[in-house]
Amino acid sequence: MAVDVLDKLAGLIEHERDALLAAWRAQVRALPVARELDVPTLNDHIPDLLAELATALRAGSGETIAEALLEGSPPAHGMQRVKDAFDIEEVVAEYNILRGCIHDLADRNGLNVQGRPFHVLNRVLDGAIGSAVRSFADQKALEVQHRREEYLAFVAHDLRTPLSAISLSARVLETLLKKDHSETPETVPKFKILNRNVQHLHDLIAKVLEENTNLETEVAVKLECRRFDLWPLVEALIHDLHPVAGTDSTRLINAVPEDLVVYADASLLRRVFQNLIANAISYTPRGEVVIGAGVADENGTVECFVRDNGEGIPDDRRFAVFDKHETDPEKPTGSGLGLAIVKTFVEAHDGVVTVESELGVGSTFRFTLPGRTPPG
Repeated sequence: MAVDVLDKLAGLIEHERDALLAAWRAQVRALPVARELDVPTLNDHIPDLLAELATALRAGSGETIAEALLEGSPPAHGMQRVKDAFDIEEVVAEYNILRGCIHDLADRNGLNVQGRPFHVLNRVLDGAIGSAVRSFADQKALEVQHRREEYLAFVAHDLRTPLSAISLSARVLETLLKKDHSETPETVPKFKILNRNVQHLHDLIAKVLEENTNLETEVAVKLECRRFDLWPLVEALIHDLHPVAGTDSTRLINAVPEDLVVYADASLLRRVFQNLIANAISYTPRGEVVIGAGVADENGTVECFVRDNGEGIPDDRRFAVFDKHETDPEKPTGSGLGLAIVKTFVEAHDGVVTVESELGVGSTFRFTLPGRTPPG
């Protein structure tokens, strides 16, 4: 009798497969995460799982659930659900919904699934749940690790510019003290300690960047936006970066209107300007770097720019400058992260960044800050 029920349930699952999947999808779509998924994406491997279940029912396996779990099964479903933005409870729920749909199908056709049918059904579905949950958790852990590593690399890159400013300021001060014969026995070892620790920080930053050269994921950026005056932010940044530009070689000019107010994450916006200005300085050993901004349209969109009259960018590199790890072969010390950071942070504000450049004339980087409240 049990074998007869197993065969009948297997036949029902095969014959009613499309109706069973439709009933399952209707219930799974009640999960907010699944509402917009198309049928192939939502189905994923479930049709194959039904075929596996029908085969297992006909075989009438005597394995226990614990024994079956040792065999394992393809983990692709869990990884797919990470891409679909399911959480782990939703992954488990969709299998239990399938379990309920199969029980309903058996009830409508007068089949009692207690005993061995119940055992086989649970063995296959619980095995699938276990495999999906493991791969889901592994994939989530990898994503968290990648985001942490990339964030560390971005922060390390951003630290290089102010650290260079500290180093150069210390050297200028040490030179001035020597020139004026103002050195004392106490100042000499202090400068040695300062220079040694600055070099140590440079080495640590280089190590972080070296260990994270193959990152592919994007940083999950959380904005903390507020309204603030842009001119003081740029003025303070110019003051901090002045040693990097050099006292006489490259002029940094703040052309931002003093009454311009923007709505943005001030910390991230400072890092955007810092990277653009540092990039402009590196290509403008003699000349000027102008930082400006203004309201661009009736919607309140603010367009910011950093313009230099330096070397310019060749046409074959201009469209790739925002790509991660894209570096200038003439400047091998670059990490290729600076402009990638700019693009990531501008797009987090729902803005757009572009570049115009001509060899021997200079470059202008522009980015927008939408007038509406950006996403948080």
